[in-house]
Amino acid sequence: MSRLPALFISHGAPDLPIRTGAVQAFLQQLPQETPRPQAILVVSAHWNSPHPLVSTAANPATIYDFSGFPESLHQITYPALGAPDLAERVIELLTAAGLQAEADPSRGLDHGAWTPLMLAYPKAEIPVTQLSIQYRSGPEHHWKVGRALEPLRHEGVLILASGAATHNLRALRAAYDAPPPEWVTSFDQWLRDAIVEDSPQGAIANHDLPALFNYRQFAPHAVDNHPTEEHLLPLFVALGAAGEQGQGRQIHSSYTYGVFSMAAYAFD
Repeated sequence: MSRLPALFISHGAPDLPIRTGAVQAFLQQLPQETPRPQAILVVSAHWNSPHPLVSTAANPATIYDFSGFPESLHQITYPALGAPDLAERVIELLTAAGLQAEADPSRGLDHGAWTPLMLAYPKAEIPVTQLSIQYRSGPEHHWKVGRALEPLRHEGVLILASGAATHNLRALRAAYDAPPPEWVTSFDQWLRDAIVEDSPQGAIANHDLPALFNYRQFAPHAVDNHPTEEHLLPLFVALGAAGEQGQGRQIHSSYTYGVFSMAAYAFD
């Protein structure tokens, strides 16, 4: 079986699946660029818990965890089957790594999961489960979670970390195609340079993960782009799942609503 990459995608606003543009085209093309998974584990910025929880729901509900968007979004369902066996495997791996992990029998799919999946796998034919983040625990904790989950990439599982490369709701522009300001693009470029293997100053290339873990200290306008950390933390799960010799590559770059970088990365 082909080893799957671990992916980090920026899911942007909840209206992602009813818009058209560069990021929608990227997500629709994603299955042609990635080996077909047997199951998908989504690590969403929109599920937070004190320690890792994994959904064992057999038929996860579509969660509408937003307001202020068109009512048509509340009519969309994503009827993928759950992946209880995968959830138990996730708990097994995390427990073996010394991390407390438990099952949640009823958790559905929040918009960090179903809005990008609607575009990438619209037939909802691949079983899906979700893993929570712990927003008070920081980047290194989430990297350790990803390290524990690396074996899943050899078992037909696509690890899909769903968050945002930049995420400041207070600075949101009214226009979907508003150009990004410099404080957004400079952070976005720093992140790309830190991750991508062919960047000579990259943290991955120089095996300097603490520089990434401490991005709030080193990156320009880090706190402006992430007043709170939850939307960047899934990135570190994907990074950890790449393993000791993992390499990062950018697979998409665009912006929406002026302040949302829709950057996506694959870790191989």
